[in-house]
Amino acid sequence: MAPNDLVTQHFRLTSVQQTALRRLGIATVGDLLRHFPSRYEVAGTSVRVQGLVPGAKVTLFGTVGGLKAKKLWKSRRNITEGWFEDSSGRVKVMWFNQPYMASYITEGSAVKMSGTVGGSAERPYISNPEVEQLPPGMIPEGLFDTENASETPTIFPVYPESRGVTSLWFLHAMKRVLESGVLSRIEDPIPRDVRERYHLPDLATALVWVHSPEKQSHAEVARKRFSFEEIFSIQVARSLERAENDSQISFPMPEAESLVDKFLASVDVTPTGAQRRAIADVIKSFRQPHPMARLLEGDVGSGKTLVAAASAYAVVNSRPPGRQSGTLQVAYMAPTEILAGQHFQSFIEYFKHLPINIALITGSGCKKFPSKVARGGATDISRTQLLKWVANGEIAMVVGTHALIQKSVKFQHLAYAIVDEQHRFGTKQRRALSHKGDLPAGRQVPLPHFLSMTATPIPRTLALTLYGDLDISLLDELPPGRAKVTTSIVTKEKRAGVYEQVRAELKKGRQAFVICPRINEPDPAKINALQAKSAKAEAKRLQKDVFPEFRVGLLHGAVKPAEKDEVMRQFAAHEIDILVATSVVEVGINVPNATVIMIEGAERFGLAQLHQLRGRVMRSSYPPHCFLLPESKGEMSMKRLRALESSSDGFKLAEADLENRGAGDLYGRQQWGVSDLGMEALKNIKLIQAAREEAQKIVAENPTLSKYQALAERVASAGSELHRE
Repeated sequence: MAPNDLVTQHFRLTSVQQTALRRLGIATVGDLLRHFPSRYEVAGTSVRVQGLVPGAKVTLFGTVGGLKAKKLWKSRRNITEGWFEDSSGRVKVMWFNQPYMASYITEGSAVKMSGTVGGSAERPYISNPEVEQLPPGMIPEGLFDTENASETPTIFPVYPESRGVTSLWFLHAMKRVLESGVLSRIEDPIPRDVRERYHLPDLATALVWVHSPEKQSHAEVARKRFSFEEIFSIQVARSLERAENDSQISFPMPEAESLVDKFLASVDVTPTGAQRRAIADVIKSFRQPHPMARLLEGDVGSGKTLVAAASAYAVVNSRPPGRQSGTLQVAYMAPTEILAGQHFQSFIEYFKHLPINIALITGSGCKKFPSKVARGGATDISRTQLLKWVANGEIAMVVGTHALIQKSVKFQHLAYAIVDEQHRFGTKQRRALSHKGDLPAGRQVPLPHFLSMTATPIPRTLALTLYGDLDISLLDELPPGRAKVTTSIVTKEKRAGVYEQVRAELKKGRQAFVICPRINEPDPAKINALQAKSAKAEAKRLQKDVFPEFRVGLLHGAVKPAEKDEVMRQFAAHEIDILVATSVVEVGINVPNATVIMIEGAERFGLAQLHQLRGRVMRSSYPPHCFLLPESKGEMSMKRLRALESSSDGFKLAEADLENRGAGDLYGRQQWGVSDLGMEALKNIKLIQAAREEAQKIVAENPTLSKYQALAERVASAGSELHRE
């Protein structure tokens, strides 16, 4: 057995099992070994038959015997009865309407049994328990011996399952793999000196300890090692990307600082201290010989656009090297057409006094400012004409959607790329944006400086890990004049009063969002009492029964892009009063006239996501209101919602959500490609910093990783996972 062998080479699998393993991302023996237990159960020192209490949910380890299937005399129901035994005694077990149990469990076999204790303290029993037969060799001698039971606890791993493969299947499979000798063929990706520095076990030992620990401390040490390995691999990948970035050249802009000062003096806005610091960070990076790679984090309404405009002004007023005319170029990429259009108008306002051409390119069409026919405005132009002007340098600034990175878009001197809410836009994409023609063979192509902007509050450890190749600037102040949002948790009995508050805002000429957790109504046969409201049904209900005098619109992820953009345009133009939507409006829509947001099923969203949704009504000086309408009143849920009610600091809320729910809940594990172990490690700042330092040291000494073949392979794997998004 070898790590790269397919699982199907060594295990007989049904088609259902093969599908289940694919769902879990398991194709090879190596993948199987890295399918770690989610938790462990201990036999020998925990609950035993002698200590059973009626009503308690228990997990027991022992043997089962005496199973017989029969019918009850009165009801004629099928029942299977028998006994369960451990070193402390016996207890009766029974299964209703499961006659197959008598033949399913081998007489006297060792099992793990989970269920609820019934009966009385004198005569307890367990009905309909779940039973797993334990594989031979998993139960050490003496486990069911009263004399030795307390001294020989056995730890059983419990694995994440998928329909078709159970935790018990993994228990059997891991035993076979560990006994096959495959561990001797696996190279450790963590260098020995790094392991010794942090007292980490080698890979073979850690795999034995994580899958078959003799004691709890072994499992904990193994999990710590794999947490470090994952974060370390990501940090090495990021350090390599940063090293590649810093080996490139960029366009020089010697006058950038004075140009920024000139711009700030010309606008009717006083920058906050945070904005000035961020602008200074960008200008300092412009002075470096290599391209900037920076993430600008700013809470909703913190003024990221001003930072982008000030730095873009410095670029479009700088000359290409060796030229007395022309300008360097800027590309600004937004996540949606409506937002691209809004930013296009913003940059026109900022730069209208300059002899500079600004263009907009989206899937719907192209525009150019200034217009030769509409004084002071923009005009529609053909895509062919726009691409020609961008390629020959006549257009200094281009705003657009992902249409910007199509192969047909070529720049003459692209010196600055600004990307909104797309943090993993890396060197390859920037190279795709740059024009590579008319250069002598072998000459290095200057890459544009790169600024990624996000309104998503990112906990420090997550930023240090996933964006380790980017410098980070924070906007942690809001510009003066922004009204503070009022957030309220609304119980069912107060819902009618909230509708009246919303109606009062709409009568003032304002607009409202209503956010629902799902698109469609669920199947009535499959729902429970706490089912989430759907956007489609709520839009109909609000229009018919609650706000018939106002215009209600609908927006969700299943809507086609063109239709989505049209709905957003209608809402921005106040052709819609109330927009009922899913969390698709979390980013990409800016309507200052919207002052109210109602979030149905609020406990179903993470704090960071709720804060992002709340930010949709924090765009103006009008007093904004956010109403949280939970479906349930669980203690943990209400604690989280109260945190949102009392704080408007997105960074503090993100840290709180990471601590309380885990980054997997906060950002979505699938989005990042980071395992549950890696996500848990993100709570440990010391581990993150240690992994980062070691990664940077290795890349500085050996940029090709030629001395670390196993690490290079692990990093390649980490890179492919991380770039799935």
